Amino acid sequence: MASGWLGPQGLLSWLCVLLMAETASGTRSLSMGTPQFPVAGVGGIPMVDCRSVYNASDRCNFVRSNPDCRSYGGYLDYLEGLFCHFSPRLLPLAITLYVLWLLYLFLVLGVTAAKFFCPNLSAIATTLKLSHNVAGVTFLAFGNGAPDIFSALVAFSDPRTASLAIGALFGAGVLVTTVVAGGIAILRPFEAASRPFLRDIAFYMTAVFLTFMALYLGRVTLAWALACLGLYVFYVLTVVLCTWIYQWQRRRSLVFSTPGTPELLSDSDEDHMSSNTNSYDYGDEYRPLFSYQETTLQTLARALNPLDYRRWRSQSVSWRVLKVLKLPVEFLLLLTVPVVDPDKDDRNWNRPLNCLHLVVSPLVVVLTLQSGAYGLYEIGGLLPVWAVVVIAGTGLASVTFFATSNRNPPRLHWLFAFLGFLTSALWINAAATEVVNILRSLGVVFQLSNTVLGLTLLAWGNSIGDAFSDFTLARQGYPRMAFSACFGGIIFNMLVGVGLGCLLQMARGSAEVKLEPDGLLGWVLAGALGLSLAFSLVTVPLQCFQLSKAYGICLLLFYTTFLVVALLTEFGVIHLKTV
Repeated sequence: MASGWLGPQGLLSWLCVLLMAETASGTRSLSMGTPQFPVAGVGGIPMVDCRSVYNASDRCNFVRSNPDCRSYGGYLDYLEGLFCHFSPRLLPLAITLYVLWLLYLFLVLGVTAAKFFCPNLSAIATTLKLSHNVAGVTFLAFGNGAPDIFSALVAFSDPRTASLAIGALFGAGVLVTTVVAGGIAILRPFEAASRPFLRDIAFYMTAVFLTFMALYLGRVTLAWALACLGLYVFYVLTVVLCTWIYQWQRRRSLVFSTPGTPELLSDSDEDHMSSNTNSYDYGDEYRPLFSYQETTLQTLARALNPLDYRRWRSQSVSWRVLKVLKLPVEFLLLLTVPVVDPDKDDRNWNRPLNCLHLVVSPLVVVLTLQSGAYGLYEIGGLLPVWAVVVIAGTGLASVTFFATSNRNPPRLHWLFAFLGFLTSALWINAAATEVVNILRSLGVVFQLSNTVLGLTLLAWGNSIGDAFSDFTLARQGYPRMAFSACFGGIIFNMLVGVGLGCLLQMARGSAEVKLEPDGLLGWVLAGALGLSLAFSLVTVPLQCFQLSKAYGICLLLFYTTFLVVALLTEFGVIHLKTV
């Protein structure tokens, strides 16, 4: 039994437990007696809504003394920076800087998830020998929805920002099922796969109904959170079963088919064939005629260089500008996050860089857990935890360097995929924490509710990468694949984001999670998502699953109407009459 916990499955279980503990602990103090969310004020100061800061004579003292204005997590106190370090005349400049920093954090989330988190998850799925369908609805769904999931977990860790998570998940759902799905239909009209579409939309409507009932009741119990996670497990089993039935029917039809009948290829077969048609490696032409032996420093410098000079010369100006913005993030991630690629012969093994990862990656882990609280803790009043981690990592890196070679990866190289998974996940969690804190600060400044911030800025920022990916797939001739991703990925975000987020808050001692929707706006958001799903469920079968440009235009008009109604509701133009 002990060997099972030392294998890939056991190691993955320990990593998941560590990530859940990090998110559940939130920003609690290392002292167990310190509560994280005081109900009353500190030192006799009553808690007042932080949005009342403009009514205070001394705004800086109000922000510093009011517990509702404190950021319990993250590295920067954005509200104190706004009202204490900037004069009122410079407030527009401070807001502009915060918005730019918010956009850059979204870029950090996208780069980390796409180039480091998802590849390591794919390598873990290959190591565990999972099928493509199981990996697609579990590990790859987690990788694609990592920014949404971590933002939801961070938001649920604070009762004041729980509505931000609901708004973000619902807002992203409306955005993806209308703007992204409609854009795919406009770019490339196609025939949708009937059974996967009906299956995914049925499960997603069930998830929306569960969340709607939680909002109606105003609380989330342990049974409800477990039901959400159980529903997703049932969804995964349904996908696996449907795939097995399809493959069985396909094999049976091939047995009874005549020899002269051409075989119909599935989507995966077409993708495989198209990927093999242009398999010539043009990089061979750029290899030097006479090879030479690189030094260790040259190998390390080449591995840490995020810029491909040949590609740089052939790209547009806009691509170069975006690449310049990405360079610091990519360099930092290359330095701290190992990536294992099972498709390469050497599995992306780089001896000097991977040995350096054994020192730097654990250091990043301890410095990002609870915003560095664990890393700065002194053991016995002598050495901080980060120093012990550096010493241990240096010893392990030295042994690995002298026991391995540059050409062949070691037998336990697959362990670097788990180290990269953990490190990149904590980078995403740290960036998501800063995003939530900035959005909450902007809500205080502009007197906006967390729900409207979630359905606009947070939903747009987390979904823009998926939108561009799906649009690119549609332009390349794979609209069915892109359309399926619209409904398949957000099921994971909704069920796991809400269910696991509430479950982790209960693990901190809460019997249940209170949900207080921001008045009418919460019901507008839930109703819009339900109506968009119902619209697609009715109209797509009526079109015989032939999705036209008219269908896409209707979805875009639906989202525009929803956004106008939501903003009018937020600013009080649309309201319920009080009796």
